[in-house]
Amino acid sequence: MRLKRTASAETPESAPAGVRDERKQRTRKALLDAALILLDGERSFSSLSLREVAKVAGVVPAAFYRHFTGMDELGMSLVDDSFHTLHQMMRGARSAPLPPANLVARSVETFLLYAQAHRLHFQFIAKERVSGSSSVRLAIRKELRLWTSELATDLAPFPKLKGFNGDDLRMMAGLVVNAMMGATELILDADINDAAELARIHQLAQKQLMLIFLGAAQWKSKPAQ
Repeated sequence: MRLKRTASAETPESAPAGVRDERKQRTRKALLDAALILLDGERSFSSLSLREVAKVAGVVPAAFYRHFTGMDELGMSLVDDSFHTLHQMMRGARSAPLPPANLVARSVETFLLYAQAHRLHFQFIAKERVSGSSSVRLAIRKELRLWTSELATDLAPFPKLKGFNGDDLRMMAGLVVNAMMGATELILDADINDAAELARIHQLAQKQLMLIFLGAAQWKSKPAQ
């Protein structure tokens, strides 16, 4: 598949700044989308070449360097795009004044529906977080650590968790993040038209999170040293 050719590379310097900026952003997005299209399958990010990404995006290879210094920077931008909106959405879902069971259900639904709607992004994350380019892998780990840290901060005020020290809160948040990433991989492997299977994965994720929270309620955190 080839994306519609963009005009950014041909935009004259005399064009208004707003037009140039809009076309520049359009070309950047076309390059990111092209990489995702090429990754839709078994290919890894490290197997992609700059030239084939530019070709699918509909631009000449020289135009690529107006947006990214190389493939590693493009990969890190894909990681950033994948998580940027998610952080805000999950914080909003967790801040709702709901009972814990409903809050867990809402958070699971918010995350998994987002992953389904951004399937190509999360296929990329699922493949690259354990293999491939070290810079991309480290960028994914950084985002997961940020997500874990944000979740730990949001969990701290929960009555049953107020006695947790910082390390234990982060450990619990890490368990939640790992469970959600596991559920995401199940969603990515499922038939998008199989509503029953998708519902089963959502329910399984909710149960896993409830077990984590129930176990945490019994945990005795040691005072910070």
